[in-house]
Amino acid sequence: MDAADKVSGRAKYAADLHFENVLHGKILTSPIAHGRIRSIDTSRAKALPGVKLVLTGRDVPDITYGISPPRYDEHVLAKDKVRHVGDEVAAVIAVDERTAEKALSLIDVDYEELPAVFNPMEAMKDGAPLVHEKYPRNINTVVDHHFGDCEKGFAEADHIREEEFVGNHIYQSPIEPHAAIADWENDGTTLVLYSSTQVPHYLQYTIARVLDMPLGRIRVIRPTVGGGFGGKLDTTPLDLIASIASKQLGRPVKMVYSRKEMFLHGRGRHKQHMKFKIGVKKDGTLTAVESRIYLDGGAYTSYGAITAYYAGSMIPTLYRMTNYRYQGFRVMTNKPACGAMRGHGVPQPRFAFESLLSMIADDLDLDPIEIRIRNAVGPNTRTCNDLEIRSCAFPQTLTAVREKSGWSRKFGHLPPGKGIGIGCGGFVSGAGYSKYRGQVQLSSEKKLEPFQKKSVFPHSNAIVKISEDGTAAVLLILAAEIGQGALTVLTQICAETLGIGYGRVRIRTEDTDISPLDLGAYSSRTTLMGGNAVVMASKDLLQKLFSFMAGLWDCAPADLRAGNDRIYNGRDGSKSIDWAEGARKYFNDHGPLVGTGWYKPPEDLGGDYKGAAVGTSPAFSFSSAVCECRVDLETGQVKLERFFDYHDCGTPINPQAVHGQVEGAVVMGAGETLMEDVVYDSRGNILNPNLHDYLLMTIGDAPEIFSGLVDSYEPAGPYGAKEVGEGATLPVLAAVAHAIANATGVWIKDLPITAEKILKALRKAKSP
Repeated sequence: MDAADKVSGRAKYAADLHFENVLHGKILTSPIAHGRIRSIDTSRAKALPGVKLVLTGRDVPDITYGISPPRYDEHVLAKDKVRHVGDEVAAVIAVDERTAEKALSLIDVDYEELPAVFNPMEAMKDGAPLVHEKYPRNINTVVDHHFGDCEKGFAEADHIREEEFVGNHIYQSPIEPHAAIADWENDGTTLVLYSSTQVPHYLQYTIARVLDMPLGRIRVIRPTVGGGFGGKLDTTPLDLIASIASKQLGRPVKMVYSRKEMFLHGRGRHKQHMKFKIGVKKDGTLTAVESRIYLDGGAYTSYGAITAYYAGSMIPTLYRMTNYRYQGFRVMTNKPACGAMRGHGVPQPRFAFESLLSMIADDLDLDPIEIRIRNAVGPNTRTCNDLEIRSCAFPQTLTAVREKSGWSRKFGHLPPGKGIGIGCGGFVSGAGYSKYRGQVQLSSEKKLEPFQKKSVFPHSNAIVKISEDGTAAVLLILAAEIGQGALTVLTQICAETLGIGYGRVRIRTEDTDISPLDLGAYSSRTTLMGGNAVVMASKDLLQKLFSFMAGLWDCAPADLRAGNDRIYNGRDGSKSIDWAEGARKYFNDHGPLVGTGWYKPPEDLGGDYKGAAVGTSPAFSFSSAVCECRVDLETGQVKLERFFDYHDCGTPINPQAVHGQVEGAVVMGAGETLMEDVVYDSRGNILNPNLHDYLLMTIGDAPEIFSGLVDSYEPAGPYGAKEVGEGATLPVLAAVAHAIANATGVWIKDLPITAEKILKALRKAKSP
């Protein structure tokens, strides 16, 4: 749907937009990791010609915001303290970026530097510096979930193994940086904010809360977005500062992050320190699983509380386990905040669990795929932590990838330096609950709503309207297109349901004034939730059109059907009419032909324990992947050769898009496994905040990829579909790690798996 505009340069991203009389903003950030702000002198900056406004924490609303209401801990600009290198201290609005940058150097800030802590294990110790006084021992989220009887399960086990793993801190690194342009219209009473967000409604909601405005006075426009992967979920200082400054100055204000600022404010993946313990019978049947995970959250909560729950909640979705315990601790440190990233908290624990399962298979002389098949969940399963799995073709993905990859003739038969490995994964098709549970309210009320075990309002809403001449359908839905193919899939669903050609549907998703509420692109929700809303709206429109045509043809509406751009009388095959002609007749008699639809998840998803909402979903995807690699045992260099993936995404709406998602996930996940890592010095400075020193996998590093699908149908999804976007990343880390272990004979449990780590492990294995 949007490919031609992107490859031709017609697509406009937020930073491409130009406004007359526009001003430019830049942010002054903290050079220290932890300190009190004694004073800020902005007089020299204000005196610089071309500077229009200088803002500090005293000049912006004294309201905290964030994701989880009990953990709102962010300000627009720092009030009294800075908590990491890069924390926002002041902002300058000027006639151009160069002037704004120069003015930043003229702001004098007097800091009282405080002791800082950069390691979550150190941060939890008694006497450690507190990043926030409200979080004792710097722990801002604690999860302790018990299901079944782990003590009994381990007592029944024939074999128990326990290992520790570390998942690396990485960034989403979208090709487009964050950008925001704010302007005010209607005599300064309505904010118009152009933002590279992936959640326009949540952005609108947060802006309304911080600026003390009703939602109806805030219009968010999302231009073309160049990737998100979770990094564009948070409301950024750009959005807030541009809005505040534009209001004061009466002119548009534009702000764009540099790549370095993306690293400081991008909310990447948490570093996770993980300990897993698994007990099994001799045949590999799971008897008990325990995990303890410490998440390095950085200086603010962001989506981190949810991340801490996701890290444990998704483990039981692949394998039958009646005894499971998860303990999670999200810990604050004096580093940039971490948030949500593709797979939201799950890829690293899945890497750890899958790796340990493969180790256990080796201990018991079992085939690693066979041990998975023996424990795999099937359809209509309720997991030990009360997640409802309806459709499930996970076992089929295992058998399919085993056959396609030639696993049986390769595993255990490859020469030293060549390896093959398996990894599996599964993910939600949309979160069962939204960020806030109650009714949509005036955000200015600012009250914290009590938890409700139901979704009060629809998560996705759609409107379909037909042009007056009947030749085009316009689909209105606020679903966020961030490169994942949402526009194409939703357009296909609309066209299929209406019975008209794909080319006759236009879709508008970018403007909160035009399109009805949708919660945006996160938790792999768009196809299932947005798609269901589109189906409902399209059927609503067809019902009106069929009722009208039934009156003309003297038949029942139920007798009519639509397809191939025509409307047919099912009882009298001789009667049919061009779809557009029928719609024209309707308009001439009744006015606009419009259908509305909505979707909200089933009520009462999940259990009754604290945190049970996280991980709930109407449907779950499943996938299995096999990686083949070559390792130079003299240098430790890894070359990925082939990658095979089979995915259960229900019935694919667009198979080509599914394969594209899988291929992108393989490259992204392999990069996380082998090379990506944010490196800090002893004072909390990022040493590689650029795309030269922060290594991303390129096409030259990527393996040959085969992506396959298994037969499946999800009754909760539109036309049987469910997610693929995030779930496709989950098998990758473990498959790559296992292949390297198979090639070298040593396991690397601390990501990324670099050549240096491989050589060190090989030397250690050879030493007496």
